[in-house]
Amino acid sequence: MRSIRIPPRPSLLVDLQRELARDDPSPRNIARIIGNDVGMSGALLKLANSPFFGAARKAKSVEQAINFLGINQCAALLTGLLARQAIDGNEADLNAFWEVSARRAQALVFTSRKLRIAPPDIAHTFGLFCDIGVPLLMNRFADYADTYEQACNDAGQLFTTIEDQRYSTNHAAIGCLLARNWGLSPDVSWAILLHHDYRVLDDPSTDDAIRSLVALSVLAEKGIQRLHGRSSYEWEKGGDAACRHLGLTEDETEDLLEELNETFHTER
Repeated sequence: MRSIRIPPRPSLLVDLQRELARDDPSPRNIARIIGNDVGMSGALLKLANSPFFGAARKAKSVEQAINFLGINQCAALLTGLLARQAIDGNEADLNAFWEVSARRAQALVFTSRKLRIAPPDIAHTFGLFCDIGVPLLMNRFADYADTYEQACNDAGQLFTTIEDQRYSTNHAAIGCLLARNWGLSPDVSWAILLHHDYRVLDDPSTDDAIRSLVALSVLAEKGIQRLHGRSSYEWEKGGDAACRHLGLTEDETEDLLEELNETFHTER
């Protein structure tokens, strides 16, 4: 693990978190921090006006986006954008990875709102960061793409078990470390660490908020695979436990996944 480079916390995120830590964070100050980066401002507006966030009006400025969505949700969006900036630029082509991460974050926001089971900004951040260890391992190990493919297509073992056997670490542990280093919510950090260990879904000693995020991530994975016409071994491993934890019947799960799929197509 010590040989894997964890990107340092971006200075813009430090400034943003410092403002958020105030008793009364100022949307205007946050807009000023974001406004120093033109690319970040444009990306935030694009995300804020996405149908996944259901804003009744279109934001025309960063400050409007913050006021429409709320400070915490905007901070979650920006943290994800900063993660991409910090990790992109390496040899591996990560476009497909970021596309799936964005879809997962959208799905987690959608399902968390529908089920009223987790704050949307926490769900969004978790969705973006739960697999953030993947590109870091890809940049460290030349054969990681093969390991990842093997883990995706293994119907029996935990995904992270296969990584552990080869590297004595896994993408969930690396992602958890980055989340802690970047000052993200402890619920997000723990959920990243545990998001392939579906045994926690039936473990009352694990905090309910963490288990809920893990359960939502299984639903999100199923929704993404359905969008692309593929099956999901992760759903086979953890789907029943996830639905049980979320209190969803088979019909309710199907309806939720259909709604999610419709929203994906609307956003395209």
